[in-house]
Amino acid sequence: MKPVIIMPCLDMKDGRVVKGVHFVGVKDAGDPVESARFYQEEGADELAMLDIAATLENRPTRLEWVRAVAGVLSIPLTVGGGIGSLEDIRLTLAAGASKVSMNSAAVARPKLIDEAAREFGSRRITVAVDARRNPALPSGFELVVSGGTKPAGKDALAWARECEERGAGCILPTSMDGDGTRAGYDLEFTRAIADAVGIPVVASGGAGELEHFYDGVVKGGAQILLAASVFHFRTIRIGELKDYLRSRGLAVLG
Repeated sequence: MKPVIIMPCLDMKDGRVVKGVHFVGVKDAGDPVESARFYQEEGADELAMLDIAATLENRPTRLEWVRAVAGVLSIPLTVGGGIGSLEDIRLTLAAGASKVSMNSAAVARPKLIDEAAREFGSRRITVAVDARRNPALPSGFELVVSGGTKPAGKDALAWARECEERGAGCILPTSMDGDGTRAGYDLEFTRAIADAVGIPVVASGGAGELEHFYDGVVKGGAQILLAASVFHFRTIRIGELKDYLRSRGLAVLG
């Protein structure tokens, strides 16, 4: 088994790190540059930064935020939110991102994934797959877009498979049912995605205890463990998490 990757996530709004529950009710969680520097010193393997209002405000991601955060990092940075074209990807990578994460724009025009993978390489292209439970869909999970506000009418698992076929290098699934709740990753959804694709999968949304991270790998099939609230509010420290995962027999970086 490949080493588990620990990825704190900076959800960005109005230049600040914020955190909500089910993508709403956000509250301030700190300065992005200070947070990025702190997480790198803590031993984070990668960092994610998501401009959560970009799609809703119909604008690209704020490149000044990317430059500021990338400027203090030597670990990989994945940037998402408002990535809607090859030019957006080019500018975001030029601003210091190692990878980009796209969602709504890829759903609206799936060929963007093909074009991006060809132009920049699959390893730089992550597709975020946000979903809610809907028994009317074959897998029971319906894709949602625009920050989780709009149902897309697509089966989330079928979409994840299509993203892989089109050249995505990583899938970042988030269950709207679990986001920010600290009740644990939605293991059913994460495992369903992990079983559907052969590329790395990120466990995202809802981690609140050390055991949740272990379960994300062993029960959910994820290789990358993303969390926000527990790291932002120092409920769990990254060194503590890595020690715990090692004690449970998992390989971790660092």
